Amino acid sequence: MDNGTQSVRAGRHTVHLHRPDKVLFPKGEGGDEVTKADLVAYYRAVAPFMLPHLRGRPLMLERLPDGVGGPRFVQKDTPDHYPEWVTRAEVPKKEGGSLRHTVCDNTATLLHLADQACLTLHRFLSRAGHLDFPDRLVFDLDPPEAASGAGSGSGSGDDFDAVRAAAHLLGERLDQVGLPSAPMTTGSRGLHIVVPLDGRHDVDDVRAFAKDLADGLVAAHPDELTTAARKKDRGERLYLDVQRNGYAQTAVAPYAVRARPGAPVATPLAWAQLDEPGMGARRWSVADAVEQARTNPWEGLLSRGRALGPARRRLRALGV
Repeated sequence: MDNGTQSVRAGRHTVHLHRPDKVLFPKGEGGDEVTKADLVAYYRAVAPFMLPHLRGRPLMLERLPDGVGGPRFVQKDTPDHYPEWVTRAEVPKKEGGSLRHTVCDNTATLLHLADQACLTLHRFLSRAGHLDFPDRLVFDLDPPEAASGAGSGSGSGDDFDAVRAAAHLLGERLDQVGLPSAPMTTGSRGLHIVVPLDGRHDVDDVRAFAKDLADGLVAAHPDELTTAARKKDRGERLYLDVQRNGYAQTAVAPYAVRARPGAPVATPLAWAQLDEPGMGARRWSVADAVEQARTNPWEGLLSRGRALGPARRRLRALGV
């Protein structure tokens, strides 16, 4: 330790941690105190499981320099002062120009981002060099405000029932059209259902397919589900959000820490775990997410990217 700076070796690179004792998550109702050093230790431990979901993908970074409760800002463009070994990806903007997004290809980059108080990493669903051709499709299951589990540290209990039920309906429909899928707690309010694709369909085709499938579920369950983007139009129904599948849109990365009390983590889980007692959107935190990661809940999923053509034909055969 020297003047509040600590050096950590990660692979071939040295990462300098500034003010490692700085509290990012105060001790309170949500959990124990978490310092910057604790955040770095978590990301170092989870890196072998997290990096396969990050490599090659531009990131949007959620930074809270003063920790939870302080100012929050979103970073897309990579600052010039970042180390030269941090990968950048040029992402054209629809309105013209471009941004140099950060790409996290190694543990050193992940630790550097933690030092910069990047609490949460949001990843592209496509890779640099193939930005118009996503290899992931994401459904975001967002419960109504009154049923978000806001009063529960884990987002568990009856508040999560609507999310769980919608996830099962969606998983069953994806099975019917021949697409593998896996759930992930968001660490916030709901679940993401992730579908691996073969990367051969453009972003408009992927989003259109996701919308058609979601609309079909809503038509079958109009009192429980909705695709209405405006909150005032949703009522007490769960929102099936497919907007994250648009160009340059992002979704929270697996094993990313969320900027909420208790340092909850967006955590992959197996379908069989969804019905376990106490399951909720904030089931895991920096205290136990690595243990869950070691169970490899998405085993084999990343190598099973599918084409949408057969799935669309099966969806039409279902009358959707």
